[in-house]
Amino acid sequence: MSAAAEVRMDERVFERLRAIAATRASEPLSRHTTFGIGGPADAFVTVHSAGELADAVRAARELGLPYFVLGAGSNILVGDGGIRGVVIDNEARGIFGPRELAGEYVLRAESGLPFATLARNLARQGFAGVEWACGIPGTLGGAVVSNAGAYDRSLSDVLRSVTLLDANDEERDIPAASLGLKYRASAFTRGELPDSVVLAIEITVQPGDRSALMRKIAGYDEHRADAQPRGRNSGSMFKNPEGHSAWQLIDAVGLRGERRGDAQVSEKHCNFFLNLGTARAADVCALMDEARRRVRERFGIELENEIELVGEGFA
Repeated sequence: MSAAAEVRMDERVFERLRAIAATRASEPLSRHTTFGIGGPADAFVTVHSAGELADAVRAARELGLPYFVLGAGSNILVGDGGIRGVVIDNEARGIFGPRELAGEYVLRAESGLPFATLARNLARQGFAGVEWACGIPGTLGGAVVSNAGAYDRSLSDVLRSVTLLDANDEERDIPAASLGLKYRASAFTRGELPDSVVLAIEITVQPGDRSALMRKIAGYDEHRADAQPRGRNSGSMFKNPEGHSAWQLIDAVGLRGERRGDAQVSEKHCNFFLNLGTARAADVCALMDEARRRVRERFGIELENEIELVGEGFA
């Protein structure tokens, strides 16, 4: 991300962006993240289709501005200094299908659709395959990047292909097998598809029993309510180290309920940090640093972030 002094925002920029979609200046990102934390975006553009998303990215590139595509606002921590340049609020939520294709049922969905919404919609229609994702708040675009998963399943189990806008402003269809999807990792996280933006995905599903699927989702909901805290949070803070659970490590070093300002390690699940009201990104980072330090010193294990830190104001 370019330094603030290098980002030039003038009326020409806003005219160009407003020709594509609704655009606001100096929009507080705390209004758009599940953590309720984050400074302002210089320009905040809300797109409602994959076409508008591609146009907004192309416009930012043409204007020479840094850009960040914001999904549901989960799994990220936005810095107290906000994000310079253009934040593209991805509300592209089109769903096409499922349709039968070569013996499979294939569904295409745009990248701004929340994974949980898709899972629940498909279950209500009697299609199985992603009901385990009913509690994943992030968008499909973010799910591709991180290979989102739950209950020992992940997007890689059903992903067929991805449509992306590459660094040359070309739209490309990439087979799932080419993305190297692993636990919370992909070609995107490894830097193999630099400056590429997910526009849409295709998944395969199977006909199922609607009532049974809805019962399964109700069970997942009950389990999640029992295991995860309510309140403003960003989901799991750290990836599970191989052979360990991050929450157990954090609990073992005495951080359950620990606070920095209004940021708190959840007393219910130690791999969730909460914003109790007016927490700043700096408060959350202080807790993250403390968790990493204590776990490293006691167990010799390095905790790796599952959330992404974006924007300015981080040390």
